[in-house]
Amino acid sequence: MEDAKLVIAPKRYAAESQVLSVRMPKDMLREVDAVAQKTGRTRNELILTCIEFALQHMEIEETK
Repeated sequence: MEDAKLVIAPKRYAAESQVLSVRMPKDMLREVDAVAQKTGRTRNELILTCIEFALQHMEIEETK
């Protein structure tokens, strides 16, 4: 699999949103917050962008 880059661009979703609670290691959250601050994005925008990227680039391993 080639090295894919996460490019953060503005994107707005028209669909209704829903609240989701997720537990995350504190050090990971600090990294998320640092990137959010550096890019001028909210924590929520950044996390949604990362999830969207992962969904588009994931490879599901077949069980044998």
